[in-house]
Amino acid sequence: MTNYLVTGGAGFIGSNLAAGLLDQGHSVRILDDFSTGKRENLTEMIDRVELIDGDVTVLEDVRQAVKAVDVVFHQAAVPSVLKSVNDPLASNRATVDGTLNVLVAARDAGARRVVFASSSSIYGDQDPALAKVESMPPQPISPYAVAKLAAEQYCRVFFQVYGLETVALRYFNVFGPFQDPASMYAAVIPRFATALLDQRAPTIYGDGEQTRDFTYVGNVVAGNLLAAHAPVEQVGGEVFNLAAGGQTSLNTLVEMLQEITGSSISPDHDAPRAGDIRHSRADVTKARQRLGYQPSISLLEGLRRTVDWYRAHR
Repeated sequence: MTNYLVTGGAGFIGSNLAAGLLDQGHSVRILDDFSTGKRENLTEMIDRVELIDGDVTVLEDVRQAVKAVDVVFHQAAVPSVLKSVNDPLASNRATVDGTLNVLVAARDAGARRVVFASSSSIYGDQDPALAKVESMPPQPISPYAVAKLAAEQYCRVFFQVYGLETVALRYFNVFGPFQDPASMYAAVIPRFATALLDQRAPTIYGDGEQTRDFTYVGNVVAGNLLAAHAPVEQVGGEVFNLAAGGQTSLNTLVEMLQEITGSSISPDHDAPRAGDIRHSRADVTKARQRLGYQPSISLLEGLRRTVDWYRAHR
């Protein structure tokens, strides 16, 4: 029996999760259409995983992938706020239709649990003085966030109506190895880190005082593994913040990366981007209490590991 399926397993977070599962000796299957995931992310594990080249928006592909699976880690999506603003239909198709297909196929195949990768973006731009807590009413300000919220609701309903165990994890600005710095939709840390390593000026959109709860991917992998096995009475149909529980401005982030890379190049500034949230910080109390989650890798240590990885994989 294949223990685990990782949808989007060739992507940044998915490939780190698959590697973490393999390190624990588990059997892993990956479903990916390689629209955003990269085959090279799987190079070091390709002989140890079962790979299905398929699309979560195609129900038959998902049905094939979930056969004899115990837990589904559903990571597949179009992972970009900006891309969702430019193409909301594609964002909705990948996230909402894709998640519904995963839930239907998992239910029909008798899978025990689906762990869904949601997003902090569903909170929107609420009071910056407050840490985001799961009881806050969602206020999405991008099509990406709307799609993630809709998918969360499908997860909750499938638990309540069909008894399929579901857990949704709201990721906060995840970074680490395998994150692509080359895409025009790339996240801020890979863009900043590789620019400084190349002695180029990183670009900050806005004044740089916007803050994020940057979360090293190793913490996210640990949170997913906990979510897969926590007692259903504590987690079934629930949502959890998965973050470091800190708050760092982009200007401070650049300073940290300058020190790690040894670069003194100052950033350039450009106009703010549509759909971007001004401030984001997580309260991870619920995840600590119900999942036993503890973000053990600090921002500074995570940045060091990430810069080392980009140095080695340039």
